[in-house]
Amino acid sequence: MHITKMRVNHIDEPLGYDLSPLRLSWVTEETMGESNYQKNAQVEIALDLSFDEVVYDSGIRNDISSLGYTPDLSLMPRTRYFWRVTVWGNKEGHITSAVKWFETGKLDEEWRAKWIAPSLNSDTHLLIRKEFTLSKNVESARIYICGLGLYHLEVNGEKVGDEYLSPGFHSYDYWLQYQTYDITKLLQSGNNSIGVLLGDGWYKGRFGFDGGYEQLYGDHFALLAELFVTHSDGTETVIHSNQDWQCRPSPILFSNIYDGETYDATKETKGWSSVLVEAQSDWKLMKEMEPEVGELRERFSLPIQIKEERTPIEIIHTPAGETVLDFGQNMTGWVRFKVDKPHGHELKLEYGEILQNGCFYRENLRTAKAEYVYISKGDVREVQPYFTYYGFRYVKLTGFGEMIQPEDFVGCAVYSDIEEIGSIETSNRLVNQLFKNAKWGQKGNFLDIPTDCPQRDERMGWTGDAQIFSSTACFNMYSPAFFTKYLIDIEEEQKRLGGSVPFIVPMIKPENDPGFVTGSGSSAWGDAATIIPWTVYLHYGDKELLKRQFPMMKAWVDFIKKEDEGTGSTRLWRKGFHFGDWLALDGPEPDGVMGGTDPFYIASAYYSYSASIVSKAAAVLGEVELEKEYEQLSNEVKEAIVNEYFTPNARSALQTQTAMIVALYMDLVPTDYRERIIHDLKHKLGQDQMHLNTGFVGTPYSCLTLSGNGASDYAYTLLLNEDYPSWLYAVKLGATTIWERWNSVLSDGQISGTGMNSLNHYAYGSIVDWMYRYMCGINPVETEPGFRKIVFTPKPDARLSYAKAKLASASGFIESGWEMLKGDQMKFTCTVPFDCSATVILPFQKGEIKRVIGKALTKESASLVAFDDHVMIEGLEMGTYEMIVCARRLIYPYHTNCKLRELLDNDETQQLVFSIFPEFEHNPLIHQYRENAFSDLKELPITAAHVNKERLKNLDERLKFVRIKSE
Repeated sequence: MHITKMRVNHIDEPLGYDLSPLRLSWVTEETMGESNYQKNAQVEIALDLSFDEVVYDSGIRNDISSLGYTPDLSLMPRTRYFWRVTVWGNKEGHITSAVKWFETGKLDEEWRAKWIAPSLNSDTHLLIRKEFTLSKNVESARIYICGLGLYHLEVNGEKVGDEYLSPGFHSYDYWLQYQTYDITKLLQSGNNSIGVLLGDGWYKGRFGFDGGYEQLYGDHFALLAELFVTHSDGTETVIHSNQDWQCRPSPILFSNIYDGETYDATKETKGWSSVLVEAQSDWKLMKEMEPEVGELRERFSLPIQIKEERTPIEIIHTPAGETVLDFGQNMTGWVRFKVDKPHGHELKLEYGEILQNGCFYRENLRTAKAEYVYISKGDVREVQPYFTYYGFRYVKLTGFGEMIQPEDFVGCAVYSDIEEIGSIETSNRLVNQLFKNAKWGQKGNFLDIPTDCPQRDERMGWTGDAQIFSSTACFNMYSPAFFTKYLIDIEEEQKRLGGSVPFIVPMIKPENDPGFVTGSGSSAWGDAATIIPWTVYLHYGDKELLKRQFPMMKAWVDFIKKEDEGTGSTRLWRKGFHFGDWLALDGPEPDGVMGGTDPFYIASAYYSYSASIVSKAAAVLGEVELEKEYEQLSNEVKEAIVNEYFTPNARSALQTQTAMIVALYMDLVPTDYRERIIHDLKHKLGQDQMHLNTGFVGTPYSCLTLSGNGASDYAYTLLLNEDYPSWLYAVKLGATTIWERWNSVLSDGQISGTGMNSLNHYAYGSIVDWMYRYMCGINPVETEPGFRKIVFTPKPDARLSYAKAKLASASGFIESGWEMLKGDQMKFTCTVPFDCSATVILPFQKGEIKRVIGKALTKESASLVAFDDHVMIEGLEMGTYEMIVCARRLIYPYHTNCKLRELLDNDETQQLVFSIFPEFEHNPLIHQYRENAFSDLKELPITAAHVNKERLKNLDERLKFVRIKSE
């Protein structure tokens, strides 16, 4: 038994982060004797490892939550604190954790350092150095540093830390973050040297649409650095940036987020960051300056690191005579490679996502050159870029010769330091690959901000993409700190926009922009301000994060209400530009971007939805009057939507998949409307040959809505479709990430277009949220978030023989999975963590539950109730449980809304069709309707006379008993 995952503000041992307010969390694993939950806890914080100098002791209390506890402690600047927690169970026994630490930054302490800039041309990349002497032994040393745009820090010739692209991407005009590094082991008594490289990055390099914009936030490089050295005698030496620091041109001739980097090793200064620097006459003094940037704050960004490394799976010699490395995975980062070439020899690497006709291709990158050029100095070394990154699977090599060794190249997957916590496995290899694709899409696009793509001339933080993927993100990876930073960016932008939220955050602000890049106020996109905070709260249960973000959430809904009031207070949002169901296939133009669902309907739906989220958040925070106010607002909007968009008989005036999905998912209609709408949605799917034609709004909610309304068989059909449009269509064509469009690549392997076609775009990966919640059955509960209470609602389907998920949640390890057994039985297994409870809802046939076993299942702690079509077990406490139920009638892989082709291509179902409809067996004309749903035959001229409700019902009942062999 032990305590794990001890985090401070959701970070493991943070150094120099913004810790206001301080928030401690942990996970208790295993049991203390017979204990199932925490009865009491005690938190202690000290200034020393032995806890002789305790500065905070909570005492033994019963109101301390492991999901988040805020000590009443005023933090001192530049101070390391040690903390531990003791937990008492509800039975005998207690455990005390190991000791962990956290360390503050400068807080409100005044900076001695000055911003310094070079006297060189503003386009010249820099080497900056400062040599200094320490006359005493070094006890500890911290450097507090920020660079504009990006910086690379070395001390005595060694790189500091393991992060890249610092200080990251944020709204530089509103706030700026510095980083803190422990450099104790890099310093020595005597002479020392600090060296800094600066690159353009997002701050002053090319960035944005239509070829991009230069110098969005500033036009000069700048550096701020302050080094505190504590000596063994307790004295302190401070070295800080000022006009005495020196600079000269860097070997980096060019760097850019989109275009790559050029490095000329022949222009290197040997030992530039060490005390052994070679003599150079052109070192210039820096000058003090004040950059036009926002408030300087402690860091929020998680470090961007090399998280995984891959070697090429193949060296390809293309028909065009090219040499191309295939890394087997579309990823984000760069290639580190070995160099052994003569002085002045030029090497080039070009990055791309796909081959075309067997040759290297990168037209879908638009204007992004995505290349790395290296000019050799004649020595042997390993090389990688400093100030750029790429989205790639394939790398074209130029200048490397014919003797290419795969082991000389390493693909470095680079993303924010976020822990992977979720996994899913099924009996279907294509579904397993789809899950991996979604996770790789998250990895490649969670690079300091949630970007839309990592390869082309965009890579921006689209708010709509982030919010629709946020729940999947929280299942896959431990994301509260990552989203906290992004929400701060949203908040800072929103403050200047009267509550509106930009399309893109950070919002780049070029002069004379026509409005797209600098636009704001679209539904679904702006609703990131409410949906992401609520999703993070639901997954991690930290009320303090919700409290911090509540003003932003409320401000967004207030903005919408003001827009509504400006157009007559109709409680409909009918003003402004909205992306609507972006990239849906049912729009007026088949290859266009605007979907077929009225964007003002979608806007009004989100108006109600976000108002309801604000109401629920207010309830959590004890804001009773605000809870009532926004609940009433949400209900008023719902009433207006029903009056405008639905008939009295519950028929949707908008007969699109997305319109009906949104109405059901966002609970926009009265309860007695739901049956009609789900019926119409199922009918619509049948008309559309059981395929989605939804975009960014409808797709994330589609399977969630179907399973939540008793139609999981439809959800599985959508999941398991392999032809266009479907998730597995891309998988079967070799995708290793999620595509931006359903048909980013055509069935013949040709890319469908170059204008807007990313092959690493996570939005449609939101299907993974449904895979966790319904396929495998792990659901958090709003009233007890952070998985303190779990509702296991697996929805098995015979098209899979098993499915299982594992989740290292904020409360502990959760597992949920099912497996089809021989005969008519199914096994369900789940694990409930310590200090949690669970309810299990399993579909089954009444009276045929076989067995329930589990460590903590007793008559006193759990109850089992059987209904006609499901069994519910409540009150499960910590433990692992196994349940065997009758599966004979709980799976419906075939039904009369399947395509006729699906029923005729299976021997068993074909036999059933012809036994009930013998008229069709020898009628060749029936095959012209192979792509129609079977139920549509009752309305078609050749077949209508033979198809009626009774025969359809009979076929449906018999089809339910057909099993499918999983892949």
